[in-house]
Amino acid sequence: MEGIHEILTALSSDTSLRGDVLATIIHVEGSAYQKEGTSMLFRGDGTRVGMLSAGCLETDLSHRVQAARNEGTARTVRYDMREEDDLSWGHGAGCNGVIHVLLEPVDVFLRDQLRKLKFHLDNGNRVTMIKKLTNEFAVSDYLFLSDDLHHFGKWHGPVSRELKSLINNLHQAFPKSGMRFLTELSATVYLHSFEPKPRLIVFGAGEDAVPLVKFASHAGFKVIIADWRSAVCTKVNFPDADHLLVGYPRETIPLLDLTRFDSVLIFTDQFQLDKELVNQLKNLELSYLGLLGPSSWAQLLLDGEKSPVHISCPAGLPIGAEGPEEIAISIVAELIQRQRKENDQKVVSVERK
Repeated sequence: MEGIHEILTALSSDTSLRGDVLATIIHVEGSAYQKEGTSMLFRGDGTRVGMLSAGCLETDLSHRVQAARNEGTARTVRYDMREEDDLSWGHGAGCNGVIHVLLEPVDVFLRDQLRKLKFHLDNGNRVTMIKKLTNEFAVSDYLFLSDDLHHFGKWHGPVSRELKSLINNLHQAFPKSGMRFLTELSATVYLHSFEPKPRLIVFGAGEDAVPLVKFASHAGFKVIIADWRSAVCTKVNFPDADHLLVGYPRETIPLLDLTRFDSVLIFTDQFQLDKELVNQLKNLELSYLGLLGPSSWAQLLLDGEKSPVHISCPAGLPIGAEGPEEIAISIVAELIQRQRKENDQKVVSVERK
């Protein structure tokens, strides 16, 4: 996914000012390795978090980052990847577009705003950001709005009722990331909506769940694993899990506050527990409910009832997977596919209104 969550975690875990610079793709003409909204953090000690390209831009960006760091001002860099000669950016890059990258030194105030962004995302709120750009494509003002209607940011002058209404309308419309001219502000702006990490709840802490939790976490999911056995539901066995819940389904399900945005996988390898979970979850509105085993397994657990459309059994894309690692890859691929379809449907739904 965008990598912003790893960037925000890195910034929140370090209280020192390190000369960090945030690089963000704000506009793409044609094709590119990454899309608008993708960010990368260049740290003052030379380390990096995230990536913007397949490696063709980062070396040059590191030099431009140093200039932005020394001057303490934001700037936008333009890369033309369309040519394919040995002297061009496009040579061997697999891209065929023009990429605009915004470089922003992370000062005390911006760091504080990014921590607020992390707080809202960690609490499951989507956040829309609007950045007002100068004629030189530097940032003059920026404002964030969360799902729970909290405004924060840096805006010259008071944040008027009209401006609040504007960003609220943009937030509700699931705006496509990128630059556009807003007549209401008489300015070019960069818009982006940050999504909270999608939650994946895995019931069952057996060995076959280990690669699944690892791959899902690395793919950008917030992974919660629940199991009735305290001896196996541990951070030692699942270092990539965000949360661990020990207890039987009737004890753990009420703690999860499941929503239609959540994905659930049942991995208990115990018929009675699988049956209990299916009976408690089948009527909930979930993004995804996956079961291991053949399609007949779902029918057995449902006592012959028709399987709801959101239940996937067997879980995972049909790639002929064998073994825990391949099965985990097929499941994570299906989860990503489901997330992409849901995001596309949101945009289409708004555009039709």
